[in-house]
Formats: sequence, C-alpha cells, structure tokens
Amino acid sequence: MEAEAVVEATDLEKTYGETVALSGASLSVAGGEVFALIGPNGAGKTTLVRALTGTTDPDSGSARVLGDAPTAIDRDRLGVLPQDFSPPDRLSARELLSYYAGLYDDPRDPDAVLADVGLADTGDTWYENLSGGQQRRVCVGSTLVNDPDVLFLDEPTTGIDPAGRRTVWRLIEDLAADGTTVVLTTHDMAEAERLADRVGLLADGSLVARGTPDALVREHGGSSRLTIETAADLDAFDDLEVPVSRPERSRVRGRNSESAVVVREIAPAEIGTIVDYLEDRGIEYTSLSWAEPDLENVYLALADRTELEHTDRAGDEPADEAAADPTRAGETA
Repeated sequence: MEAEAVVEATDLEKTYGETVALSGASLSVAGGEVFALIGPNGAGKTTLVRALTGTTDPDSGSARVLGDAPTAIDRDRLGVLPQDFSPPDRLSARELLSYYAGLYDDPRDPDAVLADVGLADTGDTWYENLSGGQQRRVCVGSTLVNDPDVLFLDEPTTGIDPAGRRTVWRLIEDLAADGTTVVLTTHDMAEAERLADRVGLLADGSLVARGTPDALVREHGGSSRLTIETAADLDAFDDLEVPVSRPERSRVRGRNSESAVVVREIAPAEIGTIVDYLEDRGIEYTSLSWAEPDLENVYLALADRTELEHTDRAGDEPADEAAADPTRAGETA
C-alpha cells in the first residue's frame, strides 16, 4: 500500500515574462520521507519550493501540503528555510531563535535548538560576528523552533564547513526518523545521496528523473570505471575487450585529460587482469583508481543531456530572438 502523500505538486506552471521557471512540475512526498531536489542553476528548484510553501502563486497546476493548499496550512506545522535569509545582525544567536520562537504557540527551547545545530557555545554571539557557516546553522535552527511536521530547506548547508555540514546532516536524519517530512534542494550530490530517500532531478522546470539514489544510479549512472594515469595513447588499448576512453573533462579537475584513460565495465576482481595487460605490453602508468558510478554521474549525465538539448534548441532560434532574453535561465537555483 502506497504511503499517503504529505507534499504534492501536480503540473505546476510558472513563468516570469518570457522565462519559464516551472513547466509541468509534479512530485509526491510521503510522511517522514526526505526528498532532495537537484538540478542546474535556473532549473526551477527555488520556484518549486516557493510554490509548495505558498510564497509564489503558480500560473496553473496545484500544490498541497498536509492536505491543504500551501497558503491555508497551519504555519505552526511548517518550517521553511529560503535560499536567501538575512536575519537582523545586531541580535545574538539566542535572541534570534527566541524571537522566532515567540511567533508560535508552543515553541521549543531556543537553547535546545542551538545545541541541535551545534552552536550551544555561541548563543551570546551577535549574528554578524558569526562565521558564514555558523550563520547558516542559526538559519536552519530558526526553522526548527516550532517543531514542524514538514520542513522545506533550500540549500541548507551552503557555506557550512565539513564538520558543521555533518552536524546538519545528522539533525535532518534524526528529524526524519522522528517522522518529519523534509524537502530540500542541494547542489551537493554527497548530501543528496546520504540524506534522501528519493531524489528528483529538475531541468527546464520539470522533473526529468526521480527515484531512490540507488535506482537512479543503476538507470543513469553508467558503468564502473578504472582510471589509469598514463601517457599512453588510446591505440595501446585496442585489443582490450572492454570500453576504453579519455576521462570526462568534468572529472579531470585541472589536469590534462590526455594523461589518463578510463577502462569501463571492470569489476574489482578484474583489476589484476588489467595490471597484467599493462605489464605485458610495457605500458607505463603512475596510478590506478577504481570507482563505482554515483549520484554525481547521474546528475552529469542528465544535466548534460538537458543542456545539449537546450543548446540545440537555442541554435535553431534567430539570433535576435535568442539575444532578446538574456535571463532565459531564470532564477539562481
């Protein structure tokens, strides 16, 4: 039996002038589920979150949260962290959380919330004197003072250092374990892979793929790969009975892509066979690294495909029409 949806969007459409922000976006999130929205800048993630939280009215389609329209929901049951959130600088972290707690009938203790976000020792520090990552954690805390049933987090860990990020991750995991439904947007594929029960990839205003991280990797992530750091030409691998190519430019991270080859569809137990192949043919190499596909591979495959399709469409437009809308990408997230 399918779990009852707590967050629903059906065929949401939203345009800003000639810019299409949402184009038939639909999703369904069950109670206690963590759903991560990923996608390129301008894909529509922030507009979708705004439509689901009642801060943007869609042009068409419908949205429901906890069975009600977003504008009708009891705000005590909802927590929302916008991507851009700037509370008053001249209040301490504790004073900020106390202020937001005062907006609700039965709030949590601000000191308990500070402890949850790993800031128990900085409660008396003015917001403006906190680091950027600490400020973001205070912002996360502000969404928790009402102990919400549904939590929307737009890029929650932006600017947070690795240790602080893991604190927020554990907090989100604990909230979901206690039954809180979480919808978050992120550009961090490790964050989505760790936290999300399901992931939806948004491109050009609609969800082009959704599923568990494992299912998306199986369907779109490609094969395992063995990267060999070598100056040898691809011709040296002509008689190897598995696919061999240069690494994707997105993965070479500043080094010359001609200094490595990637052997695909290789299981760990077969790496020794490749080593024997290299040695038998006198192919010099400096290192080997094996990796399974992950959510980043899924993102790159689907985002690249969408970008290519978008580029092809733009190439078919008259030059003056394409130039007439320099903000075609729409929003920043």
